[in-house]
Amino acid sequence: MSLFSRITVVPGYVTLEYREGKLTRTLQPGSHSRRGDATYVTVDLRERLIPVAPQEILTSDVMSVRVTMALRLTVVDAVAFTERAVDPIATIYLAAQIALRQVCAALASDDVIRRGDAVDTAPVLVAARAAGAGVGVEVADVVIKDVIVPHEVRSAALEVITARSRGLAKLEEARAETASLRALANAGKLLDAHPALAQLRLVQAAPYGSRVVLAVGGADSEARADD
Repeated sequence: MSLFSRITVVPGYVTLEYREGKLTRTLQPGSHSRRGDATYVTVDLRERLIPVAPQEILTSDVMSVRVTMALRLTVVDAVAFTERAVDPIATIYLAAQIALRQVCAALASDDVIRRGDAVDTAPVLVAARAAGAGVGVEVADVVIKDVIVPHEVRSAALEVITARSRGLAKLEEARAETASLRALANAGKLLDAHPALAQLRLVQAAPYGSRVVLAVGGADSEARADD
């Protein structure tokens, strides 16, 4: 028997056999006899991840953003995948691109900048699945990878955040200073009401070893700060 009389289909693939332009057999994984007058087309049924090139899209306020996404899909009908489109993946790719543009066109630039999940992938997934159903592909998921805004806009947003942080820092500093002044005012009132406390505080504040002269009851007396 000739070495080339059989064809082997590995797991994760399916092979279509055509004779005289017509589909005659669908070969599942395993070893099969090969017919000399037949043409064979092998289709990969494994799940695949299709990256979509960055899209330049205008938001509702006419700011240009770049969005990158990926499609997770699987071929479920090898015959439709082979016969209905020259490039079935490109068909899904285009449908997803158009839907993504429509979604982003309804968003304002502030939403895109502040929220990484602002881009709703549901309409994109619906469009991709509709296109995939016509070419034998099941689209499982659409993932938005990055939303890239222009450098000037990122810089302006960073300046706003920095200014806000500086303002909060100054506000906290002012609050601390106000609290300190309020404490000093309260202490001043207390010392005015109780002069003896002022004298005691003065003795406590004097450097070690210094001599303090106090007038108590009209008579001078001396005390050392180290006593």
